[in-house]
Amino acid sequence: MNDWITLYTGNDLEHLAVALGVFATALLLLTGARGLMISRLEKYAPQTDTRWDDTLLEVARATRRFALLALSLMLGLRMLEVPDRLGHLLDKGMVLVFILQAGLWMQAALQAWLLGRQRASLEQHNAQLQTNLSMMRWGMQLLLWTVVVLMVLDNLGFNITALVASLGIGGVAVALAVQNILGDLFASLSISLDKPFLVGDFIVVDALSGTVKHVGLKTTRIQSITGEEVVVANNDLLKSRIRNYKRMQERRIVFRFGLTYDTPTDTLRQVPERVKAIIDGLDNARFDRAHFAALGEGSLDFEVVYIMTVADYGPYMDAQQQINLALMDMARELGTGFAFPTRTLQLALPEGQGLTPAPSAAG
Repeated sequence: MNDWITLYTGNDLEHLAVALGVFATALLLLTGARGLMISRLEKYAPQTDTRWDDTLLEVARATRRFALLALSLMLGLRMLEVPDRLGHLLDKGMVLVFILQAGLWMQAALQAWLLGRQRASLEQHNAQLQTNLSMMRWGMQLLLWTVVVLMVLDNLGFNITALVASLGIGGVAVALAVQNILGDLFASLSISLDKPFLVGDFIVVDALSGTVKHVGLKTTRIQSITGEEVVVANNDLLKSRIRNYKRMQERRIVFRFGLTYDTPTDTLRQVPERVKAIIDGLDNARFDRAHFAALGEGSLDFEVVYIMTVADYGPYMDAQQQINLALMDMARELGTGFAFPTRTLQLALPEGQGLTPAPSAAG
């Protein structure tokens, strides 16, 4: 049997046994080392503040068994005499396995780094960084695996230069076919770079009002004030006028009220100062102006402007409610009232004619 094996394989039983032993030992040692490293890192990584051990843990977890098996098989075959053609194929196969495994290691390290940055942004309430990370994750992974695929094809003997050129020509046709999708992708990139809004901002887009919950590659999800989640294409979003209330530092309020036409002029002169005193007595409010603005169709109109030093909507409505109640008290104290829509109809008869009483019916 030894002669038969030597005839067909070029190696005797002793060499085959040694090769099998090297393969089994290498596989056992590599698998054990991987498991030991993962268990140690899982134990100590949560106890440290650095992210290097967390990254190393994810890289160790990304080590695939097929890579360990291929490396062990390669070490075992080194103990044997193999034909040059077979040895060349094995070397190429080992290079491909290493490229794929290196891609998995880099992806794991990238994801670990992005996860650490995302946790830091959540702790710091950095919405801008959260938006950027969601874009970076997709772009960096696409770049990584594009390089890996090109390296694999190059090792398989493909002409990468011609392939890239053909992909460029075909890319034009694909771009024309999926221009709407590409528009949304570039719009997401524009949102990431220009930052018209961030995750957590309260925005108003046309008739939609809500809080930005997620900015994706194609769509943005907004939690509307009525509770439902609205999904808007990024391209459509950037074509609209966006009002970002999260970035508002102050809120300018303009409102009007009208008094009746029988209000004396001395009373009208007191109104601006009374209004100023009302607003000055409020928290987070700064008086700007109050004027007798117009002689309205049915009222004497006053225009008031004041500034809320906080941007939240709740304090603004609380302040406006207090102003309205104080204005009603002021009108009562001044002996006047607020005008409401009224219309007086005057009838004129021809000169010399009067109203003739209707004859009464005989009883």
